Amino acid sequence: MLFARLVGARMESHDLHWLGLDGAELAALTHRHFPGATLGPVPVALVPDAHRVFVRALHGLLMWHDRTATRHREDAHCLATIIAAASLRPDHLWRDLGLAGRDDVTEMLTRHYPELVARNVANLRWKKFLAQEVAHAQGVAPTCAPGCPGCEDYAFCYPDNR
Repeated sequence: MLFARLVGARMESHDLHWLGLDGAELAALTHRHFPGATLGPVPVALVPDAHRVFVRALHGLLMWHDRTATRHREDAHCLATIIAAASLRPDHLWRDLGLAGRDDVTEMLTRHYPELVARNVANLRWKKFLAQEVAHAQGVAPTCAPGCPGCEDYAFCYPDNR
């Protein structure tokens, strides 16, 4: 159901490349969850060079915390990739993922990354929290996710960066 929502949202907006998955990964995901479905040609997922380190780090952080990864490694990889790619978009994470609201993101993250979610004691917005967790894991000062500066609420989340 989750992948139907995530992939369906990108199909509806004709931007499958924003899933961050390459053609083989998307084909395998489709085959696992939607047998017989075809997507047609898939545009290449592009991660700007300036953001590759962040995307790799966020993907690794999510994989480290995914409690389902031992049973469903390929799905865990795809979900982490989709979330990391969404962090590059300039909006709230729930919109970037094509979900209905913040509660949907909370539910998804709680199901797959409960220990990570438990650390969000300040109830930060998810994209900001994940970026801070990446910085913490790397031992560097917290910064925003690559997509944050383009968000309408950037000044709310980062009032000192105005």
